[in-house]
Amino acid sequence: MMMSPLVSLTRDIFHRMKIKVAPKGMGLNDFVALEEGFFAAEGMQVEIDWNTFRGTQSSWKGMEYFERPQDKAVGEQVIQCACLWGTISNASAGMGLIVPDCYGISPWSIFVRPESKIHKPEDLRDVPVAVGMRAGSHFNVPYRLEKYMPLEHIKTVNIGGFGARLKALLDGEVEAASLLPPQIDMAIQLGLREIIADEFKTLWWVPESAPDAAVRGYLRGLDRAERALEADLPKYLPLWKHCVPPEFRDRDWDFSRFTRGERFVYQPITREEFDEVLQQVERWGLDQYLKDRSFENLMYR
Repeated sequence: MMMSPLVSLTRDIFHRMKIKVAPKGMGLNDFVALEEGFFAAEGMQVEIDWNTFRGTQSSWKGMEYFERPQDKAVGEQVIQCACLWGTISNASAGMGLIVPDCYGISPWSIFVRPESKIHKPEDLRDVPVAVGMRAGSHFNVPYRLEKYMPLEHIKTVNIGGFGARLKALLDGEVEAASLLPPQIDMAIQLGLREIIADEFKTLWWVPESAPDAAVRGYLRGLDRAERALEADLPKYLPLWKHCVPPEFRDRDWDFSRFTRGERFVYQPITREEFDEVLQQVERWGLDQYLKDRSFENLMYR
């Protein structure tokens, strides 16, 4: 007897591999893959961990390492992504394994208010820059500013996620803020001034027990979304609505003027990059929580 389409669909959904994902909100790939059914086509039933996602956008004031929203999700079998430095540090500290098969490329900038006396990177000497400690907004600051001033004159202040950092800048709580997508485009629409801009790599990290088939299916879904974004970016720019934190939703954002944010690259990172990251983290004095520093031991296979 032939199976009805509804029963077939129900069974298909039941047998899909279930995974939970906490996007960074720096790119559109997760949301494109969900909307276009790319995860489903890979046999995946992907659930967005909105609590962790919104938590990473909010304030981290007073939170130590292992207390941040992304740290608390480690024991809940959630796939996450962070900057190159942060993911390697997290894995070394025992919070999962690095997925070495791919990486992201994301914009980064430091912004100030339009009336600020800061006009060039050198003006940030001894000026505390709002960051989320031990995340991409943090590691980028010494990495990019050291060419303009000695390390001891590069200052940061822990504000937390991008919603909190952008709000702190607008409220005058800080003089400068380290921003990522889409808050870079938000800052531009708000009339804030960019002081320095560059790009950096991101890496995915997963629990040690993450099923291989689920991780591979998830990455293939992201890769399919990348091809879709390359083919028709304007179609997907409205999906940035998912990444705007609650405190900024009442503004009239023109998503058609937003850029695409993080790009997904299905190519492996190198051992040389891994070693360089550890050297930088140690030199910046951010290696207090690093334990296992073996490339082989920290890679998800």
